[in-house]
Amino acid sequence: MWLKLFFLLLYFIVLFMLARIFEAVVWYETGMFATQLVDPVTLSYKKLKTILECRGLGYSGLAEKKDVSELVEKSGELTHGELYSAIKKEKEQTEAGDSSTTHFSGEMHFYELVEDTKDGIWLVQVIAKDREALLSQSNWGKMVQKVSQFGIRTGTFNCSHDYRSCIRRGWQRSTLIMSVPQTSASKGKVMLKEYNGRRIETEHIFRWMTSHAAHRIKTLHQSEQLAEEWRSDPAHPIKMFLFARLSQPPAFFSSLSVKFTGRIEFIFVDVRRWDNHSSLSEIGVTHSPAYILKMPEGIYRYGNSTGEFLSLAAMDTFLRSVQPEVNDLFVLSLVLINLLAWMDLFITQGATVKRFVVLIRTLGTYNSILLVSWLPVLALLQLPYLDALYGYSLKLLRYADTTTLASLVRADWTFYSSHPALFLSTYLAHGLLVDYFEKKRRCGIRSQEDSTTNLEWLASLWDWYTSYLLHPIASLQQVPSDHSDWEEDPNFLFERLAFPDLWLRPLVNMDYIKALPTWRFRAVGQHRVCDPGGQQHEDTESSHSDTESTESLPHSSQRHKRSVCSRDSCNVDSSHCCCHRNRISSSANSAPQDASLTPEAVSIQQRCDWSAWPCHVLRCSECVVCLENFVSEELLMALPCGHAFHQQCIVVWLAGGRHCCPVCRWPSYKKKHRRD
Repeated sequence: MWLKLFFLLLYFIVLFMLARIFEAVVWYETGMFATQLVDPVTLSYKKLKTILECRGLGYSGLAEKKDVSELVEKSGELTHGELYSAIKKEKEQTEAGDSSTTHFSGEMHFYELVEDTKDGIWLVQVIAKDREALLSQSNWGKMVQKVSQFGIRTGTFNCSHDYRSCIRRGWQRSTLIMSVPQTSASKGKVMLKEYNGRRIETEHIFRWMTSHAAHRIKTLHQSEQLAEEWRSDPAHPIKMFLFARLSQPPAFFSSLSVKFTGRIEFIFVDVRRWDNHSSLSEIGVTHSPAYILKMPEGIYRYGNSTGEFLSLAAMDTFLRSVQPEVNDLFVLSLVLINLLAWMDLFITQGATVKRFVVLIRTLGTYNSILLVSWLPVLALLQLPYLDALYGYSLKLLRYADTTTLASLVRADWTFYSSHPALFLSTYLAHGLLVDYFEKKRRCGIRSQEDSTTNLEWLASLWDWYTSYLLHPIASLQQVPSDHSDWEEDPNFLFERLAFPDLWLRPLVNMDYIKALPTWRFRAVGQHRVCDPGGQQHEDTESSHSDTESTESLPHSSQRHKRSVCSRDSCNVDSSHCCCHRNRISSSANSAPQDASLTPEAVSIQQRCDWSAWPCHVLRCSECVVCLENFVSEELLMALPCGHAFHQQCIVVWLAGGRHCCPVCRWPSYKKKHRRD
């Protein structure tokens, strides 16, 4: 879990650095930054119209370029980033066409989406029975492209599908219907307005829509009204002010007032005939147009930082970060948790089928935990006692989101969300690098497990599934997975109950035996004798004398030493095993026959090379399964608990259904964590 969090954080840092590199490349090629201002006079008439359409200002009747450029200046300063974004968005709208239009099937469908939702603006073209539509197919497509960039949803209602509903509503002829929430309260009343204009051009229809949407915004014309609205209001602590010399606010400003109903109050200040300019200087407004967000913590001038364009998408991202709702936080957590889950596809090593099976399991687990975790959060937010905590949390969030770093993060979010191919390609490249480094890190540890093919892993998965059907308690935690990720089992008690024959012996997948460490027992020269405790003694006797002393020992004494060694328990936390002959000589006073042991008898112990033993494997010289000493070049195998045996002996032991250590009874398929 922490490894995936680290890689995901590293990916976000890479995205941040990559965006700065793109900015440096653009500056090197053009000599301009995205925040640099553009003089509207230097732009062509077509680009100026594109800017006005993106901001939502009507330009019909302005035939000269000078008038159009003045209107752009009155609505706000223009930057290179906004110009690039507006041109790109126009191309996307042209390619999309009217595919986003909703076709209503009847009265209930229209009521659910338009009248009952109450959280947006709708433009619906009503086609009377046996009549033509008010707008042709091409003009309707242009209208959809024009209004969709402001979050206005469109649809068509054909009265042939529900003629009685059209008669009841008075739709006797083909017309256009616009729905706008009338009150500033959340889920307020929705008013349906019908277009009664004679001209059916898109520009006139759009002006009719923007004028109705602008009525929702409070408009101020006098300094007394501004002084009253500028005071602190507990009911509306956050207000967005627009100071401009315009007849009505831009369409994107009006659309945002609908989106943030109940959270942020939008106010338009018309300074064309302002009577007291000193009142503007007192509150910090030195020039117009100016977009100012008034908060309990102070004021924030929108448009001075990176990525703060005068468009619906840019200002929507800014306001959502300053004053988010619960749904915004849930969507953000959902995106992050799924990015975290997809990282498991590259961290998991092995067959391709195994990767995707683990990915599906991780996606289901993480999303289920996320949904369950949000339920108590939503319940706590309903408690009135937590209103103060909720207010302090929003205050800290506003402090953080009004910094320069936050503006860079918002600009990168807007950039990568508008270029999804770049986002996905960088995520894939990052995942492949993670896969490469994980493979290098695990090289030599799990090479045999990682080399399994898809068919072999599917066969092991089928074995686990059949074991789960027959013995669900014993095989519940034995799903084929990455052995390096073995964890302590919280239901260990239930698995230990499976080892006594209280019921049928559980079926366990035998593939874990392949991953157990194996090595050959090595002997060193004759000049030193090493014991399992790590101490080395000078060999004062020759090998011939050792052999003679071994043969001189009674048979009963050797059998007794083997029984003592097999009964003696090993300390798991220590690095040495007790199964060696020196322990027997130290306990000579417990048995009379051991009194005849001499220091020469200790030298019968096998001279061993402990450097060849794997780490965390307890040192011993005898296999407790066959009760025979280890001989040089014999193949040994260790279990996760740290005890070593003859490879053939322990495989026969495990194949017989006894999936535990013969010494300590620790499960042979479960890794054991040691405390240093």
